[in-house]
Amino acid sequence: MIRRFRRCGHAPGALTPEDQAAVDQFRAMLTAVRNAQPWRPGHGQDVAVRVGPFVERAHTRPGDDHGTETIAVALVHPDTGHAAGYLHGRQLGYTDRGWLRCETTAILGAWQPAYAMLTHAAAGLPLPEDVGMPPAHYAVDVEAREPDGSGFTFLRLGPYTQTWLASRDADRLNTELEGQAATVVPGFVVTAKCGPFDFGDRENYSDPYRTDVATLLAAAIAGVNE
Repeated sequence: MIRRFRRCGHAPGALTPEDQAAVDQFRAMLTAVRNAQPWRPGHGQDVAVRVGPFVERAHTRPGDDHGTETIAVALVHPDTGHAAGYLHGRQLGYTDRGWLRCETTAILGAWQPAYAMLTHAAAGLPLPEDVGMPPAHYAVDVEAREPDGSGFTFLRLGPYTQTWLASRDADRLNTELEGQAATVVPGFVVTAKCGPFDFGDRENYSDPYRTDVATLLAAAIAGVNE
């Protein structure tokens, strides 16, 4: 993944301009790694994230980059911003992955151009199918629980693309349930909680953007108590 150059052992004189550029690029990369610029949550910075032994550039999702443990990112070609970067990004699998859930422990720091030589793109390699980050979509589950923790989920909402939207609807549903959560389903305490969206169970989710969530809750409660 690091560009290498050779010179004959007996070659006299200074480095060629091409070799000197490679040396300068390598030194800049080492400096960037050793002196990573801190990433600041909520500032919309591109970040450098570890993907296996490589380092990749990632856009952070506005409104979903405040988490201390997990944020949403989209992996992009290191030359994004230039036409060639978009073309190569498509060829190497950087596009069409959508937003991904990235653990903040995988963030090296704010993106610096010197990291480009550590990417899959610099090595001429496509991104692997599994980059170690699941899709960043969220859900709200309305659960009925007994005191011992057993119970069931009777309403699932999603997918949400931002955590704050899911949190907003969960808060609204808990407000709707306030004062009656213990009697909505006799013997159970009902609460709305945020969580990851399960694509494998997508048919059991209700779309929160098509119907008011309070209406969906009322219908779900009526169905449980029939």
